[in-house]
This record gives sequence, C-alpha cells and structure tokens, in this order.
Amino acid sequence: MKQFPGIPLCQAVIVARTWVLASWVVLGLSLAVPARAQNAPTASYTKERVTFKSGKLTLVGFLFRPDKPGPFPGLIWNHGSEKNPGSAPQFDAVAAVFVPAGYVVFAPMRRGHGDSEGPYIQDELQRGSWWDRNQLQVQLLEGGQLDDQLAGLAYLKGLPYVDRSRLAVAGCSYGGIQTLLGAERGSGYKAAVAISPAALSWNGNPLLQNRLVLAAQRIEIPVFLIQPPKDASLEPSRVLGREFQRLGKPYTGKIYPEDIQGDLQTHCFGGIRRGSRIWARDVLAFLAEIFR
Repeated sequence: MKQFPGIPLCQAVIVARTWVLASWVVLGLSLAVPARAQNAPTASYTKERVTFKSGKLTLVGFLFRPDKPGPFPGLIWNHGSEKNPGSAPQFDAVAAVFVPAGYVVFAPMRRGHGDSEGPYIQDELQRGSWWDRNQLQVQLLEGGQLDDQLAGLAYLKGLPYVDRSRLAVAGCSYGGIQTLLGAERGSGYKAAVAISPAALSWNGNPLLQNRLVLAAQRIEIPVFLIQPPKDASLEPSRVLGREFQRLGKPYTGKIYPEDIQGDLQTHCFGGIRRGSRIWARDVLAFLAEIFR
C-alpha cells in the first residue's frame, strides 16, 4: 500500500467571481464574494451553472474553473443523496479546496436532484419490501445514477481548458459510492477519493456491500478512501481496504483519529462545508502525487 508524505474536483450560465476563504460562498448572479481555501493561496475563479444531457434527461451541474490559462486537471465531485445539493454550500466548499490548487471542478447533479430531470432516487427506494429496496438501491446506483456521473465526466472532458490525461473523481456518502463505481468503470479517471462511501447504508444492505467489494476487485486506478472516526459505519474502510490490499491495488486508506473537532467526527466529517478543512491537505497531497 503506497504511503504519501504528510497524509496524519446548451449552457444556462450563472457567473460568480470568487476569491477563495475556507467558508462557503454565497450563490448569486454575477456576485463577487471573498473566499479562501484551507492552506491555499488567494485566487479567483469562475462559477457557472450549466446543463448537459444524460440519455434523454437534461441535467444541471455547477462548473468551477481558475481565472488563468489552462490546461488544468479536472475533478468530478459526486454529491450525496440530498435532494437539492446545489442549494447548499457543498459545491462552493469543494471548489474552495480544489480550484486554488489548479483544478477545474464539475459537480453534476444526478437525475431527480435539484433542477435535474428524472426521478429522485430516495423516492424510488420507498417502494417495495426491505429486500427489494436493497436490490433496487444497487441497481439504481450502478445504473442511471452512474450513467449521470459519466455524462458529467463526458461534459468535463469536452472543455478545451481541461487536461483529459489528469482526471480525478471524488465524493462523499452516496457520492463516495459513485466515486468507487466510476473508478471501476475507468472512463479516463486517473485517481479516486471516496469519503464515507456507503457508511449510512452498509450495515443494512449486504447486496451493496458485495457490489462495492466487486468494484474494489475491478478498480485499477489509485484510490484514497477516508472516513471520520465516528462515521455511521467504519466497515467500508475495513472491508474494502482489506480487499484492495489483498489484491495489491494502488490504495491508501485513512480513518481519522478522534482528536479532530468533535462535531467533525461524524458522517462526511460533519458536512462538506465544515469538514473539508480536515481532509483537504491530505487529498491534495494524494492527487499531487498521482499527477506529478
């Protein structure tokens, strides 16, 4: 297991110029807001609300890019199961980590989330028995949900200022699941960062456990899997970590110690807006090693 020193992403456009603070950025039309990323140099970036196609569905995503010449490495950020991820500060907090480090970040909203067309996954899971829901959850995550992520990746690849040889994928919770499934598919990703993947679903869905073990067996790119110490379940790190290591995969795992701030010890480090400051330096170091 590789170790990284110091380890203790038709346009309807909304443009927001931002100077990157490790706090969330207020959304708005052509709104200039001060912001600074944790341990990152001051920089400005452009934010756009864009639409793209996934099959017959029109989906919405948020694109962040540095205000300087490219090409830049690109990162797909996969949100969780929340209905309206674009209305929260999550995407801006992610951009505040990665854009000052020179990344283009694209956060596609999968079907049924925010203004994206299609059925919302949590509504679909309400039908059927417990076992049916478990099976359906796996089918949806590896089906239409993954299709939407990869449609977002295709959009990112098509941008002239993105270096297609340096593409990463990251996300938390359901987004962590999507990260592992996207890494399994390949599709041009060179590195994956999975945060709290399936931690909320792990204990109640053995089918999902098996599906993610299968993904670990098939993934060929470097993976960094991280969790806070009091996540809903730490079995994803333990089980998937063992499988990656058994197969000699390029894998780094970290369960953070309990000496981090108490309210950041829970699922997704207490939320991306506040918790990103815990993992930002480690994740950037991991990616820098891959893309050097």
